[in-house]
Amino acid sequence: MKDKIIRATTIPLSLDIFCQGMLKELSEKYEVVAVSSPEKELDIVREREGVRTIAVSMSRHISLLNDCKSLWRLYRVFREEKPRMVHSMTPKAGLLCMVAAWLARVPVRVHTFTGLVFPTATGITKRILMFTDWLTCACATHIIPEGEGVKNDLINNGITKKPLKVLGYGNVRGIDLQRYDRTPDVMEEASKIRKNDVVTFVAVGRLVGDKGINEIVEAFVRLNKENPSTRLILVGPEESELDPLKPHVLDMISNGPAIDTVGMQRDVRPWFAASDVAILASYREGFPNVVIEAGAMGLPQIVTDINGAREIIENGRNGIIIPSKDSDALYEAMKKMMVPEYRQSLAKEARTMISERFEQSFVRKCLYDFYDSIMN
Repeated sequence: MKDKIIRATTIPLSLDIFCQGMLKELSEKYEVVAVSSPEKELDIVREREGVRTIAVSMSRHISLLNDCKSLWRLYRVFREEKPRMVHSMTPKAGLLCMVAAWLARVPVRVHTFTGLVFPTATGITKRILMFTDWLTCACATHIIPEGEGVKNDLINNGITKKPLKVLGYGNVRGIDLQRYDRTPDVMEEASKIRKNDVVTFVAVGRLVGDKGINEIVEAFVRLNKENPSTRLILVGPEESELDPLKPHVLDMISNGPAIDTVGMQRDVRPWFAASDVAILASYREGFPNVVIEAGAMGLPQIVTDINGAREIIENGRNGIIIPSKDSDALYEAMKKMMVPEYRQSLAKEARTMISERFEQSFVRKCLYDFYDSIMN
């Protein structure tokens, strides 16, 4: 009889993205159940992975009444299912599932921290976030930080004294290098996007302040005034209600003929392939997959000195690392990337470093080996 494991996230989109193919592979050895909020992606996961799913509403934001309802529902699910292990990911699912699993006396309780919010928070909000992370760790039997930066933040801020294990080089899903490659179909799409005789910078992510979009646009406009043969592509949705961009930056985007905003793209590969340099100017991350994806597509990168990014990029080898919230430093890095020989020297190392550390089967094997060690 197979041991039962429950994989849980706050919203099913996270399961859909981070566990694609993984749950099906795990089903060869375990009875796998996926738990998340009742949204359409949960049906996608069930059909694609061939696993049973259970819908439990979980709010991403603090909502005491709703959170208590979710906690009670999760407790009942765990009592009824009697899994040997519950493995949660994403903040709210981590808190609720670890507490519920502890109350239900689930033997193995695992939470993966893909990123921490409290390091950039202030005041009472920071204290609340630190407490919820502490409680998550207190109820878990095993804690997986996605990278060394997340691990150090948990230790240095006294969130937990339990042993912390980064699996492999970090990252939770790895990358399919056959998919993220400059294949003929990708290059055909890229040819429709690319503009010759210009150096194209691309930033993939939500168009919000926390992702450093203000600094990217400010630095690019300054660069473009000096060198018109430049272009900036912003790939991602604008979220005007949460952390909106500064008004003058919105004006720069609207009035900048060399800035293209293309919204959210389901397939970012052609946009990487049509570009010369990728930028991640975020203020905080856990372990940014977009940096791995851009590297797999052979792009040199400019990233901020934050968790995850500095574990993927080695300054001067496959990219440039700069301080966050510093448009001047970003401008200087972009200016440096205008030199073809320098840009190409970084590009030569980009895909090689990703393939050595983050190839999908290697990342998954690290997790499966970890499961074997704690389940036995």
